[in-house]
Amino acid sequence: MDKMNKKFFQVINNYRIYFLCSLVFIAMAIFVPNFLTVYNLTNILKGMSLNVMVAIGFTIVMICKELDLSIGTTLTLGAMFVIGFQPALGWGWSLLIAVLAGALVGLANGFLVARAKIDSFIVTLGTMTTVQGIIFLYGKGYALNATDFTVADWLETPIIPFLPPRVLITIVLVLLFQVLLARTRYGRGFYMVGANRETAWLAGLNTEGYVIVAFILSGITAALGGALFAMSLSSATPTIGTSSLMIVVAATIIGGTSMAGGKGSILGSAVAVLTLTILYNGLTNLGAGYEIQILASGLVLAMVVLYEAYALYRADKVKGQRPELLKEVRMLQEGSKGS
Repeated sequence: MDKMNKKFFQVINNYRIYFLCSLVFIAMAIFVPNFLTVYNLTNILKGMSLNVMVAIGFTIVMICKELDLSIGTTLTLGAMFVIGFQPALGWGWSLLIAVLAGALVGLANGFLVARAKIDSFIVTLGTMTTVQGIIFLYGKGYALNATDFTVADWLETPIIPFLPPRVLITIVLVLLFQVLLARTRYGRGFYMVGANRETAWLAGLNTEGYVIVAFILSGITAALGGALFAMSLSSATPTIGTSSLMIVVAATIIGGTSMAGGKGSILGSAVAVLTLTILYNGLTNLGAGYEIQILASGLVLAMVVLYEAYALYRADKVKGQRPELLKEVRMLQEGSKGS
């Protein structure tokens, strides 16, 4: 019986984000009028697309046991650049410039963290502020508008039900990076670096290189997500990425990525973003304000963190709290007294 309970608990623990997403979806389908319409479901997928793309790179950074607070401003930088350069250069070159700008932000973060050995929280906090200044200098604090609307129509028009090209691009990237991390030798190196950097270095991995690549990927996916979102709107504002940082951080943790490093998945983060998007959509349709949405997401995050702590306890990973270990210690103490 204990073996069955342990196996059941392990299944729940491994797939908890999928169960959570299903529960939230079912609850919203029951209590929210018109939730299951094609229009609303398509809006949910569109709404998750931006933050899922940003979460891809952020998850890799967290797997490496680092933090990137600059994703929100990097997203905004990509959005402002793709719209700002479009009238003169067209969509192709402006998109390339936006993505390269994100890569440069990531390179700066990675170099300072990996080579200069500065804490990633401090580095990316500084980068976030610096990039925000660049954004306001470039756009002078105003919104930018595109002159060509054909790309926006293409990105937002579903090719098949529920799935416009912007969503399809996001899904393809999620699957590609999931395969990279889970199925390739190079991808598994990120987990080794996050779990124990010294051991990874002794095993022959270029640990500094992995950290730099992780930050570059975070910059690229953030800028690309912001650029595609701005292209779908044909406009960008200096505050377009304000809420993304909190949502992505919460979703990445809810999706199973550990802040201690060495654990996480792109797919888990993507499903967690979808879960929060479903929650926000349902609450909005019920007339709840933004503050209620934030409160709800905070409660979900708190429950997941508490569950993670309980799961660690049940898995006997917190050695100081294991009943079995305490029993063994007492037996040894009694044995030493008897001798």
